[in-house]
Formats: sequence, structure tokens, C-alpha cells
Amino acid sequence: MKEIKNKKERGVWCILLNIPTKIMVDKAREVALKILYKIDKDEAYSNISLNEMINKNKDILNKKDIGLISEIVYGVTTWRLTLDAIIKRHSKIRLKKISSWILNILRMSIYQIIFLDKIPKSAAVNEGVNLAKRYGNRGSIGFTNAILRNVSENDYKELFNEKDEIDRISKTTSMPKWIIEELKEDGLDNNKILDICKNSNIRPKVSIRVNNLKTNKEELKEILNKEGIKANDGILKDFLILEKASGMENLKSFKEGLFTVQDEVAGLTALVLNPKQNEEVLDSCSSPGGKTTYMAEIMENKGHIEAWDIHEHRTKLVDENSKRLGIKIINTKVEDASIYKDEYKNKFDKILLDVPCLGIGVLKRKPDIKWQKKREDIEEISKLQFNILNTCSKYLKENGELVYSTCSIFKKENRNLIEKFLEKNLNFKLEEINRILEEKTEENFFEKYLVNNRFLEVYQNEKTDGFFICKLVKKGKK
Repeated sequence: MKEIKNKKERGVWCILLNIPTKIMVDKAREVALKILYKIDKDEAYSNISLNEMINKNKDILNKKDIGLISEIVYGVTTWRLTLDAIIKRHSKIRLKKISSWILNILRMSIYQIIFLDKIPKSAAVNEGVNLAKRYGNRGSIGFTNAILRNVSENDYKELFNEKDEIDRISKTTSMPKWIIEELKEDGLDNNKILDICKNSNIRPKVSIRVNNLKTNKEELKEILNKEGIKANDGILKDFLILEKASGMENLKSFKEGLFTVQDEVAGLTALVLNPKQNEEVLDSCSSPGGKTTYMAEIMENKGHIEAWDIHEHRTKLVDENSKRLGIKIINTKVEDASIYKDEYKNKFDKILLDVPCLGIGVLKRKPDIKWQKKREDIEEISKLQFNILNTCSKYLKENGELVYSTCSIFKKENRNLIEKFLEKNLNFKLEEINRILEEKTEENFFEKYLVNNRFLEVYQNEKTDGFFICKLVKKGKK
């Protein structure tokens, strides 16, 4: 064989002969690829995998790297269906036949080409091909290069030409068809469904709840400003919306327990329940403790709250949050809320049931849910929800109040389930919640989501997640 002196020529021969070469790849994109691969193979949650991998590589990553990794991981996870639709337009190979490494290289590169204006197409293509050289073979390198060079913004625009309306909404918003079909079955029109799907892809703003046991809203604003964080008033009176907030857990104000990171609609459940000082309160599905601790703050740290979870390690999260916030009235227990225990019968004045759900209302925070849940899961989860509600309702005193809530938006998990419960439990009635909303909010934001002043059905919007809340009262003896 002739002597090869030219570096470029040497690289070509190494590829042809399948000889390993030292390929220079962008470290941020490589870390992002490893995270996406783990999410695919292990069905891992993106936020957990992201944090683990960043911590593992923190010595070689800077702030800019971490920003790009987060953007790619959340972007690809959110837009996966759309990205795969574009790949199918250019690939003669079925997606299932493409290796997970190469498929995710294609996804992350196409995401940069279509959705990230600040990254030149040439950079996205070149870095994708470099990754394919390290994680693929001779055939997959050419395959990756050919597809990425042919992809353009027009590929996304052409998805809007799909004739079938469900297909069009699905492919242009990266929403599984079964979710769209379920929403149509719930009676929503295509415009409303499209609005929900679009809002599910918006990056959520960070909202925090002021701990009034230690500070107040105006004082906290000043403290955060000194820490370089700008805060604006939220919809709820105890909440602030932060601009460009990251690394919240490292702030001195957070460590001192001056606030809790929480979505406003999640905090609304505690406000609707409206526990009073010295009452006996149960939070049957409490971890990680955001709603539990808010109830304790509303009660001004006077009374008693039992916080249950089925797993001990999750009750410890509630304990940790309570300690940081200076709360002393929460008692955690490992309990299964679906299994009846006579010792709790007629014990509590107030009960919060924020039950396990499919989580379709929080897709903007947890896009993984779209790919991990299936339509048949609705029946199974609704059975569990009804069981928890039916069981825990027996723990309520006469004239006691119970709030049922989910971070889902399907009627089978929410309104339909409550109506079924009321048919079987004539000693319960629905309570109007419109007055509480008027008192506790800075603006009349939730009025449009109220049904008969009793069901709060919040769909994903620019300001909040999707959620369901209603309040039940146990009738006293006549």
C-alpha cells in the first residue's frame, strides 16, 4: 500500500478500511446525544437524565454548553413526532431499522435546522455527521450526511398540507394522535385542540410561591433582585413569575426557605381547599410536598397535616421541603391511599386528593409523557383515581371538605369520574368555588375555565399548565 501523507486522505482510507480514527465532536452535542439515547433505551425521564449527565460532565462543560444541551434534549423530546415525520420524508429505511444512535443524531440535527435560528445549517449538518462517524459505521455516515443535507425548513411547512385534520395537528404540533382523538371525544373542537397542542410545546415560565411564614411578596422581590433575578407578580397573590431563572436551588433565598418553586395552578388546589388554623388535614398523595407545604403556610403553621405517600423515599422529600420552609405541622406517613383503614374514618376536617394521573396537562414540563403513555392507560388510571376518592372520602368528617385535583385534562379522569362518584355517594355534594378564585387571584383569569362554578377545567395556556379542580362537601345529618 502506498504511503498516505495527507490527513484528509488518511481519514478517507480509515473509513473505507473501518480503522478507528480520532473524530473531533462537539462535547455539548455528544452529551445531548447520550442523554437522548438513554431516554430512548431506558425510557428514562429527560429532566433526570439531563441532570445526571450534566453533573457527571460538569468539569468539561461551561454555561453555554449546558444551555445548548438542555435546549437540544428538551427540544428533541418535545418535537420527536414531528422530527420523525421529517426523517420519513427523506429516508427509504424504516425508523425501526435505524440504530438508536443514528436516529437521535438525525433528530437533534434536524431540530437545530428547523427550530434553532441561531445555529447555521452547515454547523448542524457537520456536527451531526461527526457524531455519526463516532457512533455509526461507514453506511450510516453517508446515510446521515445525505438526509441532513436535504432537510430544510420547507419540510416542516409542508406538514401543514396534510389533508386529514388529526394527522395535520399531530405532525405539526408533535402530539400523539390518541391524545387528539381523546380530546375530540371529550367534545372539544379542532381549534381548541390545536390551541392545547401548541401551548403544550411552549417553554414554561418559572413561578415561585412566597413563603409568608418568613417573608412577603415585596420583600422577596427585593431580595431576588439583589441575587440577579427579576420577578413579576403572578396570577395568584402569593406567586411571582421569574425571568431567565436557572439554578434556583443554589440561591441563598431558596436555601433559607423564602420561596418554593411551584406552578400557579398546582398552588390553586390548596387555595380552593382553604384549610383553617387548628384543623385536621390530610394530603393523601403528598410528595414532593408543594401543595402540602402551601396548606401549612395558609394555616400559619397551626394545626395538623398528615402527608401520605406510598413510598418512604418520597415522604422524605416532603420532610426536606418542610424543614427548609420552617414548617412544623406536617407529619409524613407511608400509606396507600387506595386501601381503606378504619382508624382514619371521620378523622379529617379537610382532605386534598391530588391523585396520580396521566399528566397530560403538564406536557410542557414533562414532554416524555407523550411517548410513555398510551390511550389504554386512561381506563387503568381512572380506576385507581376512583378507588382513592371512594376510600379517602370515608375519612372526612361530616360537613368536611375535600378537593379532588389532577394535572390531566381528560374528562374520564376528572368530571366524568366525579359525577360517577356523586351518583354512588349521595351524602356528598359539589361546592361552588368561584368566590374563592375571585378572592385569591390578582386578575379574573380562571373564570373562562369554570363549568357551572363547580368544575375548574384549565387547559394548557400561555401562563399555566392544564389542570382540574373541584370541591366536594360531606353532608351532615339532618
